[in-house]
Amino acid sequence: MRVAMMNLSRLLAVLVVASLATALDAETRVPQSQAEIGLGFAPLVKEAAPAVVNIYARRVVETRQSPFMDDPFFGDFFRQFGNSRPRVQNSLGSGVILSEDGIVVSNFHVVGMATDIRVVLSDRREYSAHVVLGDEESDLAILQLEAARNLPHLGLRDSDQVEVGELVLAIGNPFGVGQTVSSGIISGLARSGVLTGQARGYFLQTDAPINPGNSGGALIDVNGDLIGINTAILSRSGGSNGIGFAIPANLVAQFVQQARAGNDEFVRPWAGMTGQPVAADMAMSLGLAVPEGIVISDLHRESPFAVAGIQVGDVITHVDGLAVNSPSEMLFRMSVAGVGSTAQITRMCGDKRDIVDVAMIAAPDSPPADERKLGRDTALPGLTVARANPATIARLGLPLSTSGVVVVAPGPFGARAGLRVGDSITRINRAPVETTADVALALAGSERWVLIDLSRRGQPLQLRFRL
Repeated sequence: MRVAMMNLSRLLAVLVVASLATALDAETRVPQSQAEIGLGFAPLVKEAAPAVVNIYARRVVETRQSPFMDDPFFGDFFRQFGNSRPRVQNSLGSGVILSEDGIVVSNFHVVGMATDIRVVLSDRREYSAHVVLGDEESDLAILQLEAARNLPHLGLRDSDQVEVGELVLAIGNPFGVGQTVSSGIISGLARSGVLTGQARGYFLQTDAPINPGNSGGALIDVNGDLIGINTAILSRSGGSNGIGFAIPANLVAQFVQQARAGNDEFVRPWAGMTGQPVAADMAMSLGLAVPEGIVISDLHRESPFAVAGIQVGDVITHVDGLAVNSPSEMLFRMSVAGVGSTAQITRMCGDKRDIVDVAMIAAPDSPPADERKLGRDTALPGLTVARANPATIARLGLPLSTSGVVVVAPGPFGARAGLRVGDSITRINRAPVETTADVALALAGSERWVLIDLSRRGQPLQLRFRL
């Protein structure tokens, strides 16, 4: 028995040594076949990289020498002192060709407001381009290359099918050194609350190194399909720390669709509601076994959700079968569904869970906003006002209860008087105002003093100034 055990021990030792030798040999030996060589990323990069471009954008801005030039009072005194000087602002980024006729997607912060855009392909061909559709909130822009045809391009993958742990490649032009490829995995899904551009978006997270200049570049899977547009990193130093974010390809698809339809601004569905994520301490009181979804706190009377029968206090858990746990996720799912479609909304009402069909509509411009800019013959020249309606509320990000006439732009004199964007004007010189024509008429008088009653984010205020 003892001899048998010793023989077994020797056999196991031999097998372990053999296994280690094989592993070490596998780690150090040169690949012996084309199949083993194909395990690298080189074939994938050769196929995908030609569709990723470098973008050089610039815009000319006017700078004034005197700090008083824009002041409504002192500006008249300093108007002849110092001419404005043009200054060129340059930006560098990346983009992805999505069609053979030159449709390119990039970040808004790379090309937005640019007066001159130059796109350079990996084979050093250059094209002029212009922005067809841009949206600062989503930080996406669609470009059209001029006189382009038969260009290499990438296909879009359904980004809702992407899973954590998938291998990915990031292709772009970091720091302007030239086209660069970095590899990593998908680190997380449904990342929201990350600041990019002027808004907090909804992203895929990756540890593939992303640096300045990668913005607008491609995040591709192992099949060479585009799953996201690299857009932001979390970093204290400005360099990559392995926490990068990409805008999902499904949203890019909606941008391309609207650009081809002739839109010059991205139109996203209007929810007409506000809500908050369901926290752990709220779940039990809402009849939920686990914290999920968003609980509705306010609904506009014209909201398509209200029309479908959804009420304040209901909890929305899914859109088209996909979980939503924050307002950013909700907005993303609605944007992907697109205006004109119908989304299936899963909601909890008490202990009852059901699915409701909700129409995806643009914010109604009803009653007409009747936007009006006051002339120089009024007390506040340059003041722009509009009637509050769903479209105005959505555009200015106002509370759903906003009514009456709102300030779209205060102008230089209105700003000095204390007016701000979004203020709801209720009275001028104690006379009620209900339309933009009422505001224009009230400020066209010859009163020495002007008294304006308004509401600012629900708080009543009164402004008084002398002409």
